[in-house]
Amino acid sequence: MTSQPTLTKPGSSPAGPGESGGTGLQAGLKNRHLSMIAIGGVIGAGLFVGSKSAIATAGPGILLSYALVGTLVVLVMRMLGEMSAAHPTSGSFSAHADRALGPWAGFSIGWLYWFFWVVVLAVEATAGAEILEGWIPAVPQWVWALLVMVVLTATNLASVGSYGEFEFWFAGIKVAAISVFILIGGLAVFGVLPGVDSEQAGLSNLTEHGGFLPNGPGAILTGILLVVFSFMGSEIATLAAGEAEDPRRAVTKATNSIIWRIGVFYLGSIFVVVCLLPWNSESIAEKGSYVAALDTLGIAHAGQIMNFIVLTSVLSCLNSGLYTASRMAFSLGERGDAPKAFARTTERGVPRTAILVSVVFGFVAVFFNYEFPDSVFLFLVNSSGAVALFVWLVICVSQLRMRKIIQRESPEKLVVRMWLYPYLTWASMALIVFVIGYMLTDTEHNGRTTMLLSLLVAVVVLVIAVVRQRLGARRAAAERDEAPAA
Repeated sequence: MTSQPTLTKPGSSPAGPGESGGTGLQAGLKNRHLSMIAIGGVIGAGLFVGSKSAIATAGPGILLSYALVGTLVVLVMRMLGEMSAAHPTSGSFSAHADRALGPWAGFSIGWLYWFFWVVVLAVEATAGAEILEGWIPAVPQWVWALLVMVVLTATNLASVGSYGEFEFWFAGIKVAAISVFILIGGLAVFGVLPGVDSEQAGLSNLTEHGGFLPNGPGAILTGILLVVFSFMGSEIATLAAGEAEDPRRAVTKATNSIIWRIGVFYLGSIFVVVCLLPWNSESIAEKGSYVAALDTLGIAHAGQIMNFIVLTSVLSCLNSGLYTASRMAFSLGERGDAPKAFARTTERGVPRTAILVSVVFGFVAVFFNYEFPDSVFLFLVNSSGAVALFVWLVICVSQLRMRKIIQRESPEKLVVRMWLYPYLTWASMALIVFVIGYMLTDTEHNGRTTMLLSLLVAVVVLVIAVVRQRLGARRAAAERDEAPAA
């Protein structure tokens, strides 16, 4: 049975200072922290930055791409919510896979997920540094990248509560900004906002300029490849729930709210963008979808406003990425799948070693980004690019097994249930496998390279897991044979 992390109330540890006095993770996240982490987790910088190429590829039909991927995420999160509400743990899907499928599965998906997030640290630190350098050119870009990494590392090292507080405000800014954008943009689309070019804005943009699918139905599938990875992060709430005051309630609330969160923030904002101006407008290609949309609303300094919002999203992603990577490393250490030092905590319940190791790899990746951007760093980005799909697939398979385990051992813990089990679970698996297969045929948008390299890394990790498990079984058998008879 998968071990659960030890949770204590903040300040309850009788030990003195130092890592050796840790008593496990502490329940330092408040309900308001979890609520905002859950809401902000689905709003990444990829939504603001990546939507430009997605709209150019599929036109207004990109709404269908977002809707399909959003539906898949809702279903996967429902499965994850079912397992996490029954057994809240900082290892989330990795710990569930460990119990449902075997140690090899928990080991493999846990390390792949950790790898994904330490690469994300480098990507986001560089993106944030570019914005900050644009504002203050006198400071070199690498200094900004170092600074934001150091500040957020200090935040995570302080306490889980400090992480939650920073993320509460980062996510709050994102949520407020996108909510205002949807409100003002929606008024403009329906012609009730003065000062907007009514001839350019309107629902007619959905069907004019080549139709709803100007590049054909196949563009919907290509659009899926471009938007699927911007949804990564919605599962963070289930990892954070392991340090919440009421884990089961936090998971249930986060799972139940995922539908409206995706519907409002993703579909709502993209709908406003493609209605405010034609999908093939040159301003979208030049400035980006959201900046171009803000310009049509007559909002001054739209570019700088969006840079501030993107910077906030970047810092939020960095903050959560370091938290997520460290908690996954902590869970792996606790289960014996990583060095035991990863599972040690300070008196504040902070897994210091897991945080420091994660950020060191993040710093190394940042170095590669500056020194070898087109070779080593490009390999890191591509080889971690499809991890989201692997994680979702493992969640589906784990839920099929875990439902039976929970029903057999503790049916009263099924407070969140997957809809139409097992049919929607199988349908989700089929869609994920289809997307993986389609990526292998995509040469135009680098899908094949990303998938092949991601599969290569996944196979290497899987082989290590299987070999490690077999060696462990032989060692255990040898110890039993050597043990004196009772």
